[in-house]
Amino acid sequence: MTPNSAAPSAPSRRSFLASTAVATAVVAGGVPLLSACGGSQEGRKEGTTSGKDAKKILPTFVASNVVAPDIPSKNGSAAGFTKAIPTPDLKTSVPKKLGSGGRLKVMAPFWGTPPKGENPYYTAMNEAVGVEVTWQNQDGVTYDQKLGAVLASSDIPDVVVVPGWNLMGKIPSAINAKFADLGPYLSGDKVKAYPNLAAVPSEAWQRGIFGGQLRAVPMPASYVTDIAPMYRRDIFDKKGYTVPTSPDEFLSWAKEATDARSKVWACDDMKWSAFNFYGVFPGSDKALWWNMVDGKLVNRVETEEYLEALEWTRKLYAARVVHPDAVSGKAGGNARNRFTAGQSLVFNDNISAWWGSVSEQATQKSDFEMAAFDIFGPDGGDPTLWAVQPANIFTFVSKKASEQQIKDFLALCNYCAAPYGTKEFMLTAYGVEGTDYDMKKGLPVKSTTGVNEVNGAYDYTGNPAPYVAYPDFPEVTKGIVEWQQRMGAFTKKTSFFGLTVTEPNRWANLADNFEQLEDDVVRGRKKISDVQQAVSDWKSKGGDDLRDWYKKLLDDTGSAN
Repeated sequence: MTPNSAAPSAPSRRSFLASTAVATAVVAGGVPLLSACGGSQEGRKEGTTSGKDAKKILPTFVASNVVAPDIPSKNGSAAGFTKAIPTPDLKTSVPKKLGSGGRLKVMAPFWGTPPKGENPYYTAMNEAVGVEVTWQNQDGVTYDQKLGAVLASSDIPDVVVVPGWNLMGKIPSAINAKFADLGPYLSGDKVKAYPNLAAVPSEAWQRGIFGGQLRAVPMPASYVTDIAPMYRRDIFDKKGYTVPTSPDEFLSWAKEATDARSKVWACDDMKWSAFNFYGVFPGSDKALWWNMVDGKLVNRVETEEYLEALEWTRKLYAARVVHPDAVSGKAGGNARNRFTAGQSLVFNDNISAWWGSVSEQATQKSDFEMAAFDIFGPDGGDPTLWAVQPANIFTFVSKKASEQQIKDFLALCNYCAAPYGTKEFMLTAYGVEGTDYDMKKGLPVKSTTGVNEVNGAYDYTGNPAPYVAYPDFPEVTKGIVEWQQRMGAFTKKTSFFGLTVTEPNRWANLADNFEQLEDDVVRGRKKISDVQQAVSDWKSKGGDDLRDWYKKLLDDTGSAN
């Protein structure tokens, strides 16, 4: 999932779980941060590990066959599960307790009020895994500050969760100095001692390599773009609108659909979809900004596609078809509210917002329908899409941890990475039946206790291969996975896909002003020529030198593709 550029909502693989007791999904806000992600080489301050070196480090991949999905993964999509599995039919993926009964302190971000340390959910998880976990939850909004302070000290918890968007400043180099190498326990066939971890895709493990060593257990994600253009299908049907299939069609439709007097606008801010329409390299991770084109390493901001996407988005604003709150730049998190209220008919967001909106509106409106329309190319033909990173949240264990503590950590991760349809999954995702949730009409429904306690913890300590499971709204599961499959068919990988890269500090903030400049341009406050000048300045102030650095990195290590 992609963090909101202002204050991320709690990102979690459990957001891909349905609970009719929860009205609003915990989803991210839809505009990716322009943040540098990555680790650095041992003994150096920047770099990455890939190619032949990574092959010696990565765990052997062994796909899970415990539970077959209703919709298998295809073209990089998640797998889909449309049905809740009755308790008697749940499978077992961890036949024996792997934990030693030891203790671990885990520091993780939390958005909201953390649950009390001793609760039925934590107690049941500790007993099932065989590890007594104490959670040291920290405010997710200021987590980067807390993380930096902790890593600068000598007192580090046994286990630390690090979101990719916090891998800035001195944090990447501290990771190499403070966290253990998991390779002796996981590389090659060693991972087979932890079958659920062996089923994590290799490209996600690749992202867990920091400083030349496998240091992190990653949270896997689909590499298909997670930003989808979603529309009010019920209103489209009522008005007789046809879903646009090109940028020109979209602009023409938007002018027709906007009725400011009735407080209805065609869309919210569409910049991130525009980047997809025009085939711009991903903006969610700085390493993905670069790609080899005709023998030259090119940055996204240097491309004609980048300027074309901004110019098209500017036309939307100039035509006054964008909701006024988006024009004024109000918090992006309100875009979904404007959409569900019918004030805007199209918005782009993390695709998980589909379930969040549908589940919320199911308690209020019977006629609400939404869907994601397919991304089109600039001329209305097939799009050229680019893969996002296959993991963006990482969990580390301290170098000071004993060998048994590391094994207990991996036992915990293996349990939490249990696939959908297993007993371990249900406990990890829903808690204790009868306390945290009950089965109603064949669906697990969280109680108030479950809503408050079963979140923001074991989400981070192990995850299965990417999946979508909304049994209360199977049509949403089907819609999301099939959209990913269709878009995945047009998805390519840039030169640094799957790699965790730390740029040299002297250039790490070189492109920080581009996101604000983009927003100013599309709203008419700046011109395309200002972007061209900014690109020229970027090149002269270090962009060309950074290009040479990335090219040498690619030559030395090779691509992960």
